[in-house]
Amino acid sequence: MWNYNEKVMDHFLNPRNVGEVENPDGVGDVGNITCGDALKLTFKLDENGRIADVKFKTFGCASAIASSSALTELVKGMTLEEAAKVTNQDIVALLGELPEAKMHCSVMGMEALQAAIANYRGEEVVDNGDDHEGAIICKCFGVTDTKIRNVAKQNNLHKASEITNFCKAGGACGSCLDEIQRVLDELWSNAPAEKAAPAPDDFNKLTTVQKVFRVQEVIDKEIRPLLEHDGGSIELVDLNGSNVIVRLTGRCSSCPSAGVTLKYTVQDKLREFVSSDLTVESI
Repeated sequence: MWNYNEKVMDHFLNPRNVGEVENPDGVGDVGNITCGDALKLTFKLDENGRIADVKFKTFGCASAIASSSALTELVKGMTLEEAAKVTNQDIVALLGELPEAKMHCSVMGMEALQAAIANYRGEEVVDNGDDHEGAIICKCFGVTDTKIRNVAKQNNLHKASEITNFCKAGGACGSCLDEIQRVLDELWSNAPAEKAAPAPDDFNKLTTVQKVFRVQEVIDKEIRPLLEHDGGSIELVDLNGSNVIVRLTGRCSSCPSAGVTLKYTVQDKLREFVSSDLTVESI
């Protein structure tokens, strides 16, 4: 039996926004019941172009229900431009965690949202989109090499077993696992090296005042402009060792995805430009 945390169990036992939106602006259908998971997402925009109502119907396990429920709560109030940037990692962050073998449920939620947005924009969507591009590697689930590369890059996956957790490829007969690993090895061998984050030792050599100025500079130049674009902002409150304490303001202060913003925008940027061992909390 899977070990689910309290947030996952809450969204599973008390799912939010179940059903279909009447006269929806966007509809996204992904998955396949014969493969064990399917999800339909519908949404309606308000007069300001923000998601006013969003509902889901899913055929799947507890993780699929919880992921779909969390996703609908996450995107409420977002513009389509904001919603289009939501990833499966954002869904998992809102839930706290998911078992590795159930990560594909969060991916299905992300894909349903992308399909619904594409439907609203009048773009042609064929099931899971990139599932149908490239050569089929996993015949059991119809997963292509393009799909494998996209999932690997989005989630930094390097092993075939990890791919199975995120999109099921290789999870049936297993005969394609070697081929999946070949695709991954080829992908990462050709990928440009990522820019290394500043070494913690370099940051630790600075005085307290210098550390504060360094953190403030990155907040001003790299982080605040991103938040202000969506109507929010941020203030540096304190620096306690490697722990950066901030205050989210504007729309960010009441946004249900504030935790996601802290982890995947504020913390990631500070780790990229200041020190890789920094952590962030909000007051």
